[in-house]
Amino acid sequence: MTRPPRPVGVPTRGTTNANRLRRADRWMVNSPRVRAALESATDPVVVDLGYGRLPVTTLELATRLRAVRSDVRVVGLEIDPQRVVPDTDGVEFKVGGFELAGLQPVLVRAFNVLRQYPEAAVDEAWAQMRSRLGPGGLIVDGTCDELGRRCCWVLLDGDGPVSLTLACDPRHIDRPSDLAERLPKVLIHHNVPGQPIHTLLSSADRAWATAAGHSVFGPRDRWRAMLTELAATGVPIEPQRRAVRDAVLTVPWSAVAPDVG
Repeated sequence: MTRPPRPVGVPTRGTTNANRLRRADRWMVNSPRVRAALESATDPVVVDLGYGRLPVTTLELATRLRAVRSDVRVVGLEIDPQRVVPDTDGVEFKVGGFELAGLQPVLVRAFNVLRQYPEAAVDEAWAQMRSRLGPGGLIVDGTCDELGRRCCWVLLDGDGPVSLTLACDPRHIDRPSDLAERLPKVLIHHNVPGQPIHTLLSSADRAWATAAGHSVFGPRDRWRAMLTELAATGVPIEPQRRAVRDAVLTVPWSAVAPDVG
């Protein structure tokens, strides 16, 4: 009998709340690329890496992804064996880390995991997860606040990072740069003048101020006006295929990749 690979990583704090990851989940469900990966997968395995002390967000992920593909197999992984719970509602729970418990998923959601690691550990963790992906597989590496009102995540494929998404409830921000505190580990220390992520957030703040007149129609309308302003200035915003309730800004990774030269 083949023994499962030894888990790679260290235990995290494990805090979680119901619906904390709803914005990322809704984005994935509506992302053409994520949907295509799920729909075309021969074995639609999805890993929720580091689900914490309670599996509530893993169960929510399964419910949301089943709307895309009813036979999706969701597996929650925790490096701390004491947090592994019995399988529930068709969702499996196992011990595992960045080696993904030997699975070959088509999708990995890793939220608030690398946030607790040093920046130098990101590339190795990304590489390890990418090496385990199934054909056409994707990774969503993100960070959010305790209530999920401010979220940021990187989408990766087998070759590396693809895009950065900022998402929030615009009723609970003063300006887009408020999301800087929730940037993924790979970017948070690069939010300084001269770096692309700082330029993007500064541009978003200016566009947000320009769109202030739209506040009378509500913060979501103001966010949409901000996106229009940003696009007009040349920011390569990825268009949304359909209207969603969340305020979302997605740009190609090339627009925010740290300048390490």
